[in-house]
This record gives sequence, structure tokens and C-alpha cells, in this order.
Amino acid sequence: MSVRRIRASVITLALAAVAALGVAGPASATDSAAAGGYVALGDSYSSGVGAGNYLSDSGDCRRSANAYPYLWQAANSPASFDFVACSGATTSSVASSQLGVLNRSTSLVSVTAGGNDVGFAAVMQDCVLSSEATCVNSVNNAIAQMNNSLPGRLDALYDGIRARAPQAQVVVLGYPRFYRLSGSCFAGLTEKERAAINNASDVLNDVLAKRSADAGFTFSGVVDEFTGHELCSGDAWLHSVTVPIHNSYHPKAAGQSGGYLPAFRSAV
Repeated sequence: MSVRRIRASVITLALAAVAALGVAGPASATDSAAAGGYVALGDSYSSGVGAGNYLSDSGDCRRSANAYPYLWQAANSPASFDFVACSGATTSSVASSQLGVLNRSTSLVSVTAGGNDVGFAAVMQDCVLSSEATCVNSVNNAIAQMNNSLPGRLDALYDGIRARAPQAQVVVLGYPRFYRLSGSCFAGLTEKERAAINNASDVLNDVLAKRSADAGFTFSGVVDEFTGHELCSGDAWLHSVTVPIHNSYHPKAAGQSGGYLPAFRSAV
């Protein structure tokens, strides 16, 4: 009998013995996270704006049953679930109005925040309604905020989360690139504008990754998950300019289930 077969036989016998004795194997990370309370914080990318099927009590926060936090809790049944993410939230409004549900028994936290701090909506409005030069200048101003003022705001938010939920695993999720360059779009923004917006997403994700690492949190980007499903890809998981206008440049239900949920699940 080969060494490999001997080892396999030993492992098989050991597993059989564990089963016979009724001894549980080690819990998976997901099991451990689900054992405590899960709190979903953040902005519209966590609340699920654009994904439809909004919860009746969520009002203008537009919390969706198709959003990744709701999908994760439905599949994993955490001991408690507080879904407080809200459309339009900034780092300061998350800190002031959402952290009250955290406590020492919270075992898992997810959060998206930072896009609204640097004027995400205003940048996209400039790019859609104004000249290429105005768009690029607006994007560059947002990048300057990402590098200068945003890190301190993120630090303050992350400190607040850790203070209220000292035992929790905290997962900070990023933002997708919006556009597939040289894709199927033949109208709308120019390639220069699309490239500038994509670059801003990369810079923002880099800042989020660095600040979350320094806080001891887990950063999980979504760029890989959305690759092939950007605007101009032919199979977009993001809304372009649409009605109602608040859905514009937000993930569709497919972007939540196929993009954000796997990125979150892989980090837990």
C-alpha cells in the first residue's frame, strides 16, 4: 500500500471515529459568523438601490430584499440581523445614525462607505450633462478628496465600528468599475471620460483597502466579480442613466447576487 493510500485510510478512520463519538468538527468561518449577530451598514450599494423589491419599512433608504446583506442572511440564518444601510449615506452619517445597532455580541459587520463623501452623484451628473473637460476635472477633484480628506473620515468610522463591536469580523466592500473600455457603447460618454471614471473607482478602492487593513478589517473588492458585466459590456449588472434617476449607476439585482454577494461570501 502506498504512503498516500495509508494516509487516506488513516484520515478516513479518524473521521469515522469522530462521527461515531458524536464529536463536531471545526466550525467554518461562515458558521462562526452566523452564530452571532450580523449588521449591514453603509450606503446605497449595501442597501440595494437599483435592485428593486424594496422592504416596506425602509422608506428613502431603499433597502432591498435583493441586496447582498439580505441574501446572505437568508442563506445563513445569523442569530440576529440588522439591515440599516441607507441610500445617500456618507461615512459621517453611517457613524451618527447606523452604529447604534452594534454591540459586543455582533459577530459580523459589512459596510460600504466613501463614494458619497467624494461627491459620487455630482461627478456622474457633471459627466453626463457637461463637457468632457468638466467631467474629467470633476473626477480629478473627487480623486483629490479620496487622497486627502477621505482617509481620516474612514478612520473615524472604522474606529467607531470597532469600539461598538469589538469582537466582530468587519468586511469593507469596494465599488465596481463602471465601464468596459472599447466596449459596445457608441453614444454617451467619451472613452476618456469612461477611463477617468474607472480610474477614480480604482483609487477609491485602493484607499478603502489601505484604511480597512490598518483598522484590522477585511477588504473585499468587487471589480473581478463585475468584470464582463460593466456598462458597455453587453451584459451590464449596473444601470446606466435610467428612470427613476436614483437607480442610475447602481447595481441591478444581478449585480447584487452575482457581484456583491460572492465578494462578501468569500471574505466571511
